[in-house]
Amino acid sequence: MCELLGMSANVPTDVVFSLTGLMQRGGRTGPHRDGWGVAFYEGRGLRLFQDPVASCDSEVAKMLQRYQIKSEVVIGHIRHANVGTVSLANTHPFTRELWGQYWCFAHNGQLADFYPAEGFYRAVGETDSEAAFCDLLNRIRDQFPSPAPAESLLPLLIEACGEYRTRGVFNCLLSNGEWLFSFCTTKLAQITRRAPFGPAQLRDAELKVDFRAETTPDDVVTVLATEPLTDNEAWDLHAPGQWSLWRLGHCVASGQVPAC
Repeated sequence: MCELLGMSANVPTDVVFSLTGLMQRGGRTGPHRDGWGVAFYEGRGLRLFQDPVASCDSEVAKMLQRYQIKSEVVIGHIRHANVGTVSLANTHPFTRELWGQYWCFAHNGQLADFYPAEGFYRAVGETDSEAAFCDLLNRIRDQFPSPAPAESLLPLLIEACGEYRTRGVFNCLLSNGEWLFSFCTTKLAQITRRAPFGPAQLRDAELKVDFRAETTPDDVVTVLATEPLTDNEAWDLHAPGQWSLWRLGHCVASGQVPAC
């Protein structure tokens, strides 16, 4: 399986601390050696860094851990290949344009016998993950030809994710830069940091940070990960079928899709 990383914040925030922990799992403390990627939204723009080599060995990853990019929405991924070759085309996150916005998606899991109908969006690589992303965007484009708020999209997103879930494991993160949507089938954990802030210690690296020195009392930052990244904080574990909509660090809507 792969691992996910997401962030939603109410102020531009760097994710170097969490990213450093995740990168260790890409071949050093975990088996996810088949590529990695991370996307940072900046206004209407999107910075995307990808490399099909193990993140623990990647020079691009090392550079990024020194480069404090600040963003309100981040999606990251480390890959353990199940479907598709180890290549740049198969490296998450995947991005497409819809409504003049960059949409970004990453998936952890595997879908069996998944062959969605062709539409406007088509996969470039060979993964079931990218196929699901394209199918999801095709559904949105067909039902909502013009921009719609996230709350209007939720029934479609929930229904689609529920369908994908019947094909196997489907944990995902999706964003258009204005909000972050998460869906859990098996594993997803979350922590929301707000005042009073305190210290945090990574599980996978000898790195500790005191967020009191890095934040203001008004900051709210939510981090999502497949497995908790720190060992001295209380992470909330999502239930199978749980979906959440995040905006500016806050969970603005959530629910659960019953098991079939």
